[in-house]
Amino acid sequence: MRLYDFSLNYLDGKPIDWNDFKGKKVLLVNVASQCGLTPQYAQLQELNEAFGGDHFAIIGVPCNDFAGQEPGTAEEIATFCSVNYGVSFPLSEKVHTIGEEIHPIYEWLKEQTGTEVSWNFQKYLIDQEGKIAGYFSPQTEPAESHILDWIKKS
Repeated sequence: MRLYDFSLNYLDGKPIDWNDFKGKKVLLVNVASQCGLTPQYAQLQELNEAFGGDHFAIIGVPCNDFAGQEPGTAEEIATFCSVNYGVSFPLSEKVHTIGEEIHPIYEWLKEQTGTEVSWNFQKYLIDQEGKIAGYFSPQTEPAESHILDWIKKS
């Protein structure tokens, strides 16, 4: 299985066309607007501005699984991210990353890594073929050296 084998919609409800991401490294991050880690949006946006394009992309995946820290509607989430952090990388629809209603992508990530999402802003590195290349805890800053090295490596 690869990331491209799953269905996921953008925040506006339109299906993500994985062809737009094939051949790119993807940083997949579950996000929330009312979390102590929410300021990580700023570094994610900086990474997007520095490296986003033909070889790298970020996808933010809103979830409300941890202490109800993403209660907003799609419109509220989009506005919050734009106004507060200038987010220009794509955001998906809000999904469950744990529990009985876990989204199939996060079930796959759990099976592949042997661990489930522990909190908002857990980071998954997806290689150019759509396979998991690694993951980092929520507390790991998006611009941490191991993540930067992975992005820059051809």
